[in-house]
Amino acid sequence: MSGRGGGIGGRLYRGEVSIEFVARQRLWYTISGAILAISAISLLVFGLNFSVDFKGGSLYQFQAGSTSITQVRQAVSSSGGGSDAIVQKITPIGKPSQWSVQTRTLSPAAQRNVEAALSKASGVPQDQINVQSIGASWGSEISHKAAEALIAFIIVIVIYLSIAFEWKMAAAALIALAHDIIITIGVYSLAHFTVSPASVIGLLTILGYSLYDTVVVFDKVRENTAGLLSSTRSTYSQAANKALNQTLVRSINTSLIALLPVASILFVGAGLLGAGELRDLALVLFVGMLSGTYSSIFIATPVLADLKEREPQYKALTKRVNLRAAGGRAAQRAAAKAEAAAKAGSPAKAGTAAAKRAAAAGRAPDLAVTGNGDTEPEDALDEADTDTEAGEQEAQETPADGTQGTGEPVAAAAGQPAARGAARPGPRQQPRRTSAAKRRPSGKKRRR
Repeated sequence: MSGRGGGIGGRLYRGEVSIEFVARQRLWYTISGAILAISAISLLVFGLNFSVDFKGGSLYQFQAGSTSITQVRQAVSSSGGGSDAIVQKITPIGKPSQWSVQTRTLSPAAQRNVEAALSKASGVPQDQINVQSIGASWGSEISHKAAEALIAFIIVIVIYLSIAFEWKMAAAALIALAHDIIITIGVYSLAHFTVSPASVIGLLTILGYSLYDTVVVFDKVRENTAGLLSSTRSTYSQAANKALNQTLVRSINTSLIALLPVASILFVGAGLLGAGELRDLALVLFVGMLSGTYSSIFIATPVLADLKEREPQYKALTKRVNLRAAGGRAAQRAAAKAEAAAKAGSPAKAGTAAAKRAAAAGRAPDLAVTGNGDTEPEDALDEADTDTEAGEQEAQETPADGTQGTGEPVAAAAGQPAARGAARPGPRQQPRRTSAAKRRPSGKKRRR
């Protein structure tokens, strides 16, 4: 969505609306930690339900008819197929139900015995039972190749992100990737979904999708933090949070558009075509895309901000930004206090305009202590000092003790000499000046 738009996307991009993602990283870490703990416990307790492609064995598929699952299990167990066989009923839309039976690796003779027992129990001719036999070596080879592909993928991603961005962004992206992998595998363990080769392909696909969304956010973070150390406009966490808000609508729209066809394949296509590789692929894509969208927003960027805020230069930047914000709040409080005093008829009314100007300039007004212990802006005290100086001049022209400015006594009445023997005044005493008046040269009035 364009940043010039009037919708929520435009308001997020311009900073008019902001959602605190980075500042609430402890909440997101707690939620992810709980999910990861549940996934790890499930893996330890239940493990994964690997398909016959991984562990080897025999797979039997045939029409269900009126046969129950108990009858199928008894037929497999009594014919030498073992009591640990996995029996599932598949019901495609518009097609009759089918049984899928997975057994351990059997000899050719034991395999024929199980096939005959299933045919007898279900009433299905033996030639209509689809049998697949896979060796354990082929399944272990698939697991080995999948692990190699995952390791190569991670190495390439680390190198690319370190060159294109920096190693801390690569570390944050890897943490988000590990988060997605563990959650996806944990969901498979909890729901007892079958892990097939298609699931491995889907897992590698969602890793690329998750990284794509994370790289888009990191690119905006790099743009917002360029030249950040030379100013005090925001901390690294605040700039990263702004980048996350600016790309939020794009991330959500991309995820929804990607999830719609995957959901169609999972809930519609798999229902029409039945269980198989298509369902396994769609299932891991659906779970992984949801997890990847969550991690790119709530995990990757907050982890990056935490790593960067540990650097000394960004610690110093955070202190400067906090000091500037504290000064602005102090100026606002002083302006509010002066305005309240002016409305109440306090002598501080004269300093209201000065306090407002100081607040607008982003600094706290200089305050002085008055005689009654209150604080007023110095501009108000300067006006009072001007009146005091005028009074001083009047006192110098006509002192209260009846003498002229030259020290001669003034007659009590016109034409009458001064009283003989009257004491002549000593050196003229200057009235005591306030602290604000002392800072200006004597005899100069404040220019209004």
